[in-house]
Amino acid sequence: MEATAPTVTLTERAARRVSELATHPDHDGLMLRVSVQGGGCSGFSYDFTFDDEKRDEDLVVERDGAVVLVDEISLGLLGGAEIDFVDELVGASFVIRNPNATSSCGCGNSFSVG
Repeated sequence: MEATAPTVTLTERAARRVSELATHPDHDGLMLRVSVQGGGCSGFSYDFTFDDEKRDEDLVVERDGAVVLVDEISLGLLGGAEIDFVDELVGASFVIRNPNATSSCGCGNSFSVG
């Protein structure tokens, strides 16, 4: 039985926001890169940057014209995750619903794995 490659999904709201950001003159032709960095109050933190280069090992997530890149190492910690965008009274931000996270901090930007 062949193992299924891990994947990441993008909600309609997140895709719309990525597309909006990508149309900004400073971001023309750029793709959103989501990665995991060591650090943060729970051990790992999410990082969102714009990138003009897709690497061979990147997972490319596309929805409604929006393109998100996830590097191979981060995918090990993000496999099965959903990227969403929320706009609430406390602010607007991308949110990652990560099934691999066993705990996270109050701000939702860092997490730990068991």
